Amino acid sequence: MPAAKKKTTTANASPERRRELLNTAAEIFAAHGYNATTVRRIADEAGMLAGSLYYHFDSKESMLDEILSSFLTELWEGYDAVLAAGLGPREAIEALVTESFREIDRHRAAVAIYQKESRHLAAQPRFGYLSDSQQKFEKAWLGTLERGVADGVFRADLDIRLTYRFVRDTVWVAASWYRPGGQHSPEEIARQYLSMVLDGIAARV
Repeated sequence: MPAAKKKTTTANASPERRRELLNTAAEIFAAHGYNATTVRRIADEAGMLAGSLYYHFDSKESMLDEILSSFLTELWEGYDAVLAAGLGPREAIEALVTESFREIDRHRAAVAIYQKESRHLAAQPRFGYLSDSQQKFEKAWLGTLERGVADGVFRADLDIRLTYRFVRDTVWVAASWYRPGGQHSPEEIARQYLSMVLDGIAARV
């Protein structure tokens, strides 16, 4: 009878509980890796029976899919708004970097998972959108940097692709050390980061 009661309670859990389960899974995937994480471990961390987890998700793959797709959907809502705003190249870079740090604040574990897992996941049909997102991401950043060079805002001798890789990697690696609610807000971290980076790529007067 206690098992049946547990089953009913879990099946009727709220959307908030579902988000809690996803957050728990994301933290475990980020810390220990997707392949090394079992459904039982997620359930144990969530304080429930392993079988009860299947009332919400049919597999840990479904959990990972929802974690990554939700993160990327929100990321692109922010990026698309920046790219559609008609900003100059420098202002666009500043806005993209700031939006990136905000996403790390909102989805730190998902960012860490994306960095560690996306390359091999992208080969699976279910996660093909990871490759599409990466190509779109690259196009957005390279296009903005190229526009800045063409407009004379960034140095003419700038290696666009190298700069893109540097900015991309140094921004997203922050997911390995950033903790929400820390001493600095994501906007402040972005401001400090930009003050260092832009002095290196701004056109010399």
